[in-house]
Amino acid sequence: MATKTRVLIVDDSALMRGLLTTMINAAPDLEVVGAAQDAQTARDLIKTLNPDVLTLDVHMPGMDGIEFLERLMRLRPMPVVMVSSYTGATSETTLKALELGAVDFIGKPRADSAHSMGNYAEELVEKIRAARHARVRGRHLVASTAAAKGGRSMSVAAASPAPSTGSGGGKIIFLGASTGGTEAIKEFLTGIPANCPPIMIVQHMPETFTASFAKRLDGLCAPTVVEARGNERLESGTVYIAPGHSHMMIRRGSNGFQTELSAADPVNRHRPSVDVLFDSAAQLVGRQAVGVILTGMGKDGAQGLLRMRQAGARTFGQDEASCVVYGMPREAFLIGAVEEQCALDDMARRVMAVVR
Repeated sequence: MATKTRVLIVDDSALMRGLLTTMINAAPDLEVVGAAQDAQTARDLIKTLNPDVLTLDVHMPGMDGIEFLERLMRLRPMPVVMVSSYTGATSETTLKALELGAVDFIGKPRADSAHSMGNYAEELVEKIRAARHARVRGRHLVASTAAAKGGRSMSVAAASPAPSTGSGGGKIIFLGASTGGTEAIKEFLTGIPANCPPIMIVQHMPETFTASFAKRLDGLCAPTVVEARGNERLESGTVYIAPGHSHMMIRRGSNGFQTELSAADPVNRHRPSVDVLFDSAAQLVGRQAVGVILTGMGKDGAQGLLRMRQAGARTFGQDEASCVVYGMPREAFLIGAVEEQCALDDMARRVMAVVR
């Protein structure tokens, strides 16, 4: 019999600890080995229980989840899934946790109905399973991200100029990611010059997080980064992040390509879905498109990337060694959708090379 994944829950709410324990223990391959109400207890239990995965509350008395995570990833890196409320204020904190090394995050469960609680339990279990096999790196700072808008990073400054690409005649880059994607996208974009082609990105993320994510990237990267509003004309030097509430596609307008948003049903259980974006690229952009699939759990984007390649697009997949979770890129690679696999730290250079 396979060994169960050992989970330690850290949450100041006894009700939440009990609820998470019940949900996790219902999975045949997972086992809650302990629960802690604060950082001090958690530290002691990690030493004695040696869990495989930690679920960590963002807000706790005394040392909060972020401070505890920062120390943990410096001293004893391990897979961590953050548990936080889906609010605008919490989104900044959660993004910070992902920057510090947390593998993924999930919102607090809402007791709206038995159906929604069942969906939550399924999502929680999936995230813990993915975290168990994720590549965890201790806290590290990418030097290139230290630059703000006024002082460009070394990687951006050193990049050869990209061609000036109008939204109709030049290349357009389409990118999809999921688990581990917030930091992977950041690393990719910090290697992209300010005068890049338009870039459209789907990152699996709740709607309360995407605006904060776009704002954070805008302060770190040479191109302008915005949360897509729908119907805006694609411009060179601009990155469009799909909002968490809608699918994002490209469509042809009277004066060039535009973004289009749709509240249609989830695809591959996701809205926004990478496949939806990639399919629109295959249909409308064809050989002028460049597709990129980064780290993520599941298979969203694999079929869409294949259709892009069949339509003449250049396609790239992140390699296994640099992925947090080699799920989406693996699925795309196995079906022949990926023309070239490369490490994350080389992805921007390779993509800009084919753009030129």
